[in-house]
Amino acid sequence: MITISEAAQSHFAKLLADQAEGTNIRVFVVNPGTAQAECGVSYCPADAIEETDIKLPFNGFDAVVDEESAPFLEEADIDFVTDKMGSQLTLKAPNAKAKKLSDDASLQERVQHMIETEINPQLANHGGQVNLVEITEDGIAVVQFGGGCNGCSMIDVTLKDGIETQMIAKFEEITGVRDITEHQSGEHSYY
Repeated sequence: MITISEAAQSHFAKLLADQAEGTNIRVFVVNPGTAQAECGVSYCPADAIEETDIKLPFNGFDAVVDEESAPFLEEADIDFVTDKMGSQLTLKAPNAKAKKLSDDASLQERVQHMIETEINPQLANHGGQVNLVEITEDGIAVVQFGGGCNGCSMIDVTLKDGIETQMIAKFEEITGVRDITEHQSGEHSYY
């Protein structure tokens, strides 16, 4: 689930040596499965471990992961790097914003995953998002915009040159994208 480099394991062991006996580290995701997902690492005293937590053994300590964060930490990587700027702990969790897809995921699940991981992070810069409503029998992905995208003057360009182009390139089953949003300009709209 989580890979911790030898350098990071050594770093954690040094930090934990100054903590109470039985203290481990906790790796977690705040707001998992959303565009606002953030990963973190903290101390985890022995009395803070829940029955449902997952313990991953490393050199001299355990990495403790709560049940909710676990699927979002698949393929996570923690490293401790030193360069001319100094030393820093890095935590990369490519699935924090959306769970990893199963190998047999449906077209609907694969398109939704693409929206969550590739399209919505771009739209979030403008305060917007898009949701998949359905995929029709003839391969049209029907979407609905929200937030700053609702009423935006560039919505047609975003839909055709952005989202539709990306989806058709990634999924041979998708033949087009249609927007069902009733766009109304307002203070929330991005210009």
